[in-house]
Amino acid sequence: MKLYNNPDLLIDDDNKVEGIVGWKSPSNIALVKYWGKYGNQLPLNPSISFTLSQAYTQTIIEYKKKKKDDKKIKLDFYFEGKLKPSFARRINKYFKSLLDIFPFLRQLKFEINSDNSFPHSSGIASSASSMSSLALCLCSIERDIFKLEQTEEEFFKKASYVARLGSGSASRSIYPKAAIWGKMDEMENSSDFYSTPISPCLHDVFRKFHDDILIVSKKAKSISSSDGHSIMSNHRFKDGRILQANKRLHFLLKALKNGDLDRFGVIVENEAYTLHGLMMSSEPSYILMEPNTVQITKKVREFRKNTKTPVYFSLDAGPNVHLLYPDFAAKKVEEFIDSQLVKYCKDKEYIKDYMGSGPKELDF
Repeated sequence: MKLYNNPDLLIDDDNKVEGIVGWKSPSNIALVKYWGKYGNQLPLNPSISFTLSQAYTQTIIEYKKKKKDDKKIKLDFYFEGKLKPSFARRINKYFKSLLDIFPFLRQLKFEINSDNSFPHSSGIASSASSMSSLALCLCSIERDIFKLEQTEEEFFKKASYVARLGSGSASRSIYPKAAIWGKMDEMENSSDFYSTPISPCLHDVFRKFHDDILIVSKKAKSISSSDGHSIMSNHRFKDGRILQANKRLHFLLKALKNGDLDRFGVIVENEAYTLHGLMMSSEPSYILMEPNTVQITKKVREFRKNTKTPVYFSLDAGPNVHLLYPDFAAKKVEEFIDSQLVKYCKDKEYIKDYMGSGPKELDF
């Protein structure tokens, strides 16, 4: 594995540096879930996700060289136009963790402005979109200051590596359509350190997939995903779960290549229930699903059985439900949601999204 540590990557004393960069980066929905980690943000098992389109974070960073190098990270963080000291502390800690990779960070002062296209607690992984957009900005700053000559592949691989250090799932948001994070023997380029794009491997039916997010609850989770990952480290079913995830990912990759919607649906739905089963069998145990979560999943299976419509559900580490389906089923699924499912949603709210083309650099 290529390490990106570079202690010599410092700005010359007489170099007056300033600039602005920005990236819009999407969230993603994991199909085979990453749950539990080891070492420095490395996954216990490989995972795969669809990259979304309309659910994204836009991050803009203005930077300039400090007059005096005091060895400290200096930044102001604004979220949706408001100064957020609590967010700034988290980003400050993240920047400090990156000093072996980007030692020049302590030579600069940053103003960071971040906005989400989706509401807080909407069932969308905001850490994936926010940390991936932030990582892309940092890689752009490095590129611009030091005039690096690198291929697009090299740039995004490093961005995925850097994003992973802030949020594991963020490493997958770097790539369009779909990506794998975690080492798999059958995938030569796969790694625990960064994600691998798999868009070229997708059958046509999976190239324009929808993800409608049904908002069951907007309450803050009773336990954070970070804490959930920590609990998984000593879970009684940890070893079995690792074997299960690898096996499911093997068969899911085949389904994605062959256009096998039925096999896709079975694996994705079982993964959703497995994730929450692991939570409920943890020590301490906890439940993030709500009664309406269960009602929606039952209705989806009933509707699919009665109409033969290929619509499936997934769950993240929360109560809200993701409906996944191919583009040709969109009209039927929209009617199904409006007639049978919105009554289970908080304020009858749901978000329509679909597979996207990955992050986009902003022009200034």
